[in-house]
Amino acid sequence: MLIIAGVILIAAGLLFSLGARLPFRIGRLPGDIVIRGKNSVFYFPLATSLLLSVVLSLILWLVNRR
Repeated sequence: MLIIAGVILIAAGLLFSLGARLPFRIGRLPGDIVIRGKNSVFYFPLATSLLLSVVLSLILWLVNRR
């Protein structure tokens, strides 16, 4: 279980470090809400949250299936 968690953390770290070179930006997906005011910016990563939830649910389902 710890090895699987370590592999997932390494993959997530690589994804974030190589994120600028990927064709899509994690955290800047279509569906994320950005409201820009005169002196402020409100950012709500709706699509990113949904995507991470689905991926993590799938991973946990696969690990728990055994």
